[in-house]
Amino acid sequence: MYDLILKNCNIVNEDSIYESDIAIKNDRIELISTNIEAEAKEVIDINGRYVMPGLIDDQVHFREPGLTHKGDIASESFAGLAGGVTSYFEMPNVNPATTSLENLDKKFQLASQRSLSNYSFHLGATNSNIEDIKNVDINKAAGLKVFMGASTGDMLVDSIDALEGIFKYSPLNIVTHCEDTPRIRANEKAFYAKYGDELSAIHHPYIRDAESCYLSSSMAVDLAKKHSANLHVFHLSTEKEMSLFTSGPVDNKKITAEVCVHHLHFNNSDYERLGNQIKCNPSVKEESDRQALVDAVNQDKIDIIATDHAPHTWDEKNMKYVDAPAGLPLIQHSLQILLDFYHDGIFSLEQIVRKTSHNTATRFQIKDRGFIREGYYADFAIVDIDKPYTVNKSNILYKCGWSPFTDTTFKSSVFMTVINGNIAFRDGQVNQNLPFGSQIEFNR
Repeated sequence: MYDLILKNCNIVNEDSIYESDIAIKNDRIELISTNIEAEAKEVIDINGRYVMPGLIDDQVHFREPGLTHKGDIASESFAGLAGGVTSYFEMPNVNPATTSLENLDKKFQLASQRSLSNYSFHLGATNSNIEDIKNVDINKAAGLKVFMGASTGDMLVDSIDALEGIFKYSPLNIVTHCEDTPRIRANEKAFYAKYGDELSAIHHPYIRDAESCYLSSSMAVDLAKKHSANLHVFHLSTEKEMSLFTSGPVDNKKITAEVCVHHLHFNNSDYERLGNQIKCNPSVKEESDRQALVDAVNQDKIDIIATDHAPHTWDEKNMKYVDAPAGLPLIQHSLQILLDFYHDGIFSLEQIVRKTSHNTATRFQIKDRGFIREGYYADFAIVDIDKPYTVNKSNILYKCGWSPFTDTTFKSSVFMTVINGNIAFRDGQVNQNLPFGSQIEFNR
């Protein structure tokens, strides 16, 4: 007796697409085979829809603890499930910051009672917490987040001695935000002197410019090479930075690269229409940068695609440019953004799966997730590839209640999300009785 059988699936997995049925027992994939005829508590005919591994988003800000007026673990994991995201790694810049082992433990305890999807957390680095870094449980924390650019509280790591120690001793993958703070501050001063109160979001990509990114990311790569460290550079945004990375399979690299969906989708012409809605760090830049990022995905220089989901309230985003916070909500629509690239003949479905699930699982050594294999957890994103979906206020599930994609019609829809063998989302409806997600395990 199975718990669930999915019939007539088009499975997208490990660089192939094939027709099969999937049988699930408890939280695992028990059998993948054509024409499974067996008893089950529920049988669903998928009718040829594409079944992908659930997305693993390694870079999200869910704002809990301390900033829950913007979003929280429950609300944002809920929204992610509607977009096919079944697992996430969350960032440490909350209040209090996740920069001690005690606060890391508290966050896991919180998620065990709040998260609707599978979870892990990055420990945050500071200029002075090297002992916590050395002693972190490598089978618990997802990675070590190093803000080599502006951040909140004491999370900007700008001491070269601290960086040397981090890259020498970190037992975890080092995951970095790379922007050069002195250059940004100099740019801010120059632009404010020139534009004063007329300063707006259209100036953002020139204040947080390509050179500020390259100065920092090249330093990170140099440090990783010097200490033979495992480095993963988050949310790359420039053509120039692509020279720092090599093409090839993710499992052959110690230095890997990531792009976020908004840097693939938007360019600087979108500031006129969206303003602070797309103010983010690092900034959305020129069309030539966007195209270089797309090319780097196709060349396998960029290994992982994520979101950097970062909600703020509508009122916060409507403040003056200099006061408006950076970041935008994305996790509910990231798969649909990428599927538009498929429809345009730019990315294949196999590529999208590789960059959003397989490579994340491989790079971070996630146990039994990220692939559709017998014995693995039953985490799936099932898509209606040709069913359009329009974003509107009534179907946005973020706690902040807005999206830069409001009134956008995507070419594909998420039909169903399955997590740990449970149907979390189906044809527009989220399961209100879903059990909590599981703590992600690692093979390290």
